[in-house]
Amino acid sequence: MKKINKIILPSLLVLFASCADEFIDLAPPASLTDAVYYTEAEHFLTGSNKFYTNLVPWTALGETLDHGSDLIGFKEAGGMQDYGRGETIAPVTDAFYSNAYTAIRDMNLLLKRAEAYKGNPNDIAQYVAATRFHRAYQYFYLVQRFGGVPLITTPLDVNSPELYAPRNSRYEVVAQVLADLDAAIAGLPTEQQIPAADKGKISKWAAMAYKAEVLLHEATWMKYVGTTTDGDGIVSGAGSKGYDPSKINSYLQEVVTLTKTVMDQGGYQLWNYNNVLDNMSSYYLFMLEDAGSNPAGLDKSSNKEYIFYGKYDNLLRQSRALISHTSQGRLIPNRKMMDMFLCRDGLPIDKSPLFKGYTKTSDEYQNRDYRLRAYFTPNTTHEIPVDGSVVLNAPNSFGYYNSKFISWKWPVYRPSQTESPDLPYLRLAEVYLMYAEALYELNGSLTDAQMNESINKVKARAGLPPLTNAFLTTNNMNIGTEIRRERTIELYAESSRFNDVKRWGIAEQELGQDIFGAVIEGTNYQGNSALYKPSAFPYGEKTTNTGVGPRRAILLEPASVRNFSRNDYLFPIPTSQTDINKKLLQNPGY
Repeated sequence: MKKINKIILPSLLVLFASCADEFIDLAPPASLTDAVYYTEAEHFLTGSNKFYTNLVPWTALGETLDHGSDLIGFKEAGGMQDYGRGETIAPVTDAFYSNAYTAIRDMNLLLKRAEAYKGNPNDIAQYVAATRFHRAYQYFYLVQRFGGVPLITTPLDVNSPELYAPRNSRYEVVAQVLADLDAAIAGLPTEQQIPAADKGKISKWAAMAYKAEVLLHEATWMKYVGTTTDGDGIVSGAGSKGYDPSKINSYLQEVVTLTKTVMDQGGYQLWNYNNVLDNMSSYYLFMLEDAGSNPAGLDKSSNKEYIFYGKYDNLLRQSRALISHTSQGRLIPNRKMMDMFLCRDGLPIDKSPLFKGYTKTSDEYQNRDYRLRAYFTPNTTHEIPVDGSVVLNAPNSFGYYNSKFISWKWPVYRPSQTESPDLPYLRLAEVYLMYAEALYELNGSLTDAQMNESINKVKARAGLPPLTNAFLTTNNMNIGTEIRRERTIELYAESSRFNDVKRWGIAEQELGQDIFGAVIEGTNYQGNSALYKPSAFPYGEKTTNTGVGPRRAILLEPASVRNFSRNDYLFPIPTSQTDINKKLLQNPGY
């Protein structure tokens, strides 16, 4: 049996209301029923538009954005914090499970009605393709969270045997996801064909990029995790039917092909306005709204980086979420994350002569990757903290700040819950990194040209020199490590970290470590009662490896209370479902 006190479920996942419906014309006429509704092409348009509200929204940010991961120092009880400690038990309900199946039911209905449509099938082909994409999204989200789940592709009624069927394996569900994405790719328009008024709708390139994400996740899962989380399908879990590790390389090769197509044909660009934003593009990108959202007066029309994203608008569809407030507190980085950023010479801090150490508060920010300042400086100034201004005096005041996802001049520009940036699910920077990772997993190396067309583009925006094989060899660095480093930094708090460490098979190691805050030994905090209150930190200090060797730092949470295991790779199926359907076996370990 697993130990825990509680898990907080995302009731906030309840989706959007009136103004959002008007924004993308969602609701069918109230007088029409399912049985008669899908008879005209515009019905399929309206029906497929509705599925955009089933994407995970800003209001679910408490259970997303990597809260509780191994990169974040903020610690409390409940939700994803408990999950990161390995302290989850099967809940009665899980909105991520029930909401997905509610959405899938509506998608299956539209697809069934499309088969009987009496008009020209070309008139509804794009809407059917979009629906196939959305069904793939919902099923892959379920696979990432639960593993194998019941695979339902037709509308059900109260007597349908599928209601009491066993789970399909993850491999069977993924096969359907890939089939749906192929259909979506075939039927969707390119980004260039989508008019300005419809931006945010799924394009052919978005479906290709998302398929690449699915393939990379499953290829690395098979390579590093295998069947260890599947259960036998008899006593627990969904079993391993359809598992075929011979597909790993073909999946990876297709990732390369798909990402290269998007890179070459998609027309996307990294959002890089460092020249007018004081090298802070990696901050302003994530809170981009109208001209008032940044000092350069840029609006969302300038953003050609987002490929698949949730569309928001301050007048028509506000986030209704505490984006800035929650991000300010719960996304504060820990020692591990702070030390991961390279110096401007492209070297890790323990190798670079540019690293200035930790003696003064400002020292560790000097000569570093631009993203360190963009993500982790006070949102009031966005400047490196002034020496003596940071006081270590509370469990979550341990030396650092977060400003990613916090509105510029918050709450003056945007009061809480009115922030309305688009929510990125997949952007060009990630496509570059998927391309690089797939090549590495296939070949164990990249050529200099391959680095230049992928990872080096991401590094350039961060103010870092390009990688070359000669540079890596000279400095005893590994391209695989650097690809993972770039992914970790670039996608910080974008809901990728838990999935990444799990698919790489290292979650037990990464999530089971001590969590540290500011370095104390040899710094201006040591012995300074005005800046550092040791009694505020119940676990005291402990020696850890830093950029200048072993040093004592604030211990925020010891490894002894972090017990994430292989059984935690999958969430438990909610007991309300397993109680109804006895063939729906629980995941191993719960």
